[in-house]
Amino acid sequence: MRILLVDDEELQLLRLTDAVKKALPGEKEMLTYTNPVRAWEENKSTPVDIAFLDIEMPVYNGITLAKKLKSVNPKVNIIFVTAFSDYAADAYKMHASGYVTKPVSIARIKEELEGLRYPVELPPTKKLQVKCFGNFEVFAGGVPLKFTRSKSKELFAYLVDREGAAVTTGELNAILWEEDKRSYFRNLIADIQSTLRAAGAEEVFIKRHNECFIDATLIDCDAYEYKKNNPIAVRMYRGEYMAQYSWAIFDEN
Repeated sequence: MRILLVDDEELQLLRLTDAVKKALPGEKEMLTYTNPVRAWEENKSTPVDIAFLDIEMPVYNGITLAKKLKSVNPKVNIIFVTAFSDYAADAYKMHASGYVTKPVSIARIKEELEGLRYPVELPPTKKLQVKCFGNFEVFAGGVPLKFTRSKSKELFAYLVDREGAAVTTGELNAILWEEDKRSYFRNLIADIQSTLRAAGAEEVFIKRHNECFIDATLIDCDAYEYKKNNPIAVRMYRGEYMAQYSWAIFDEN
């Protein structure tokens, strides 16, 4: 997550930076500037996710800088920070995510970060992106995978939940049907393999004699990132985990 902070008063910038760090713990790139022109020049080719901008600044005021940032990333979250309330109307015309008056507080910054207009998403790093929060879905290049059988998708979801641990066909049978349908697993395995092969990610799924598992290091997963205290993933969790599956319980620790 890239966060831009711009205020031409150095002391105010230090206070703002400290408040944001405390309101949003975890890994993030903090880009701080007292010069709005330099802030634009050094970041116009690499869009930021969130921008905290003072409004009253020389050359580029906060409104002007916000327009420039939006020209390269329409979904940048703009949060204006100012000692004056006169600019609120102009700020919201910019579809700003938030508006904070000085002196800033950690609680107020946290409130704005929790209500971003454009929630910051986890950047893809692997062939497969797995979404566990809310309903379970699997994506490749932003496109959801289409399993032929609904039970194939549920089986894959259970393996994701197990985070790479091997699962026997007996355990899977009990989870998926609560009755003996182990003879049907061959069809589910074939469906998973063909679906992943079509996405160029067949190496994610491993089948051995009487068990199967996934290589959890080969997928991006919001639940895994949550457990690493990734601030983006923590903000994405709204209390629902693989909501369509009754067996799914999220261990938040």
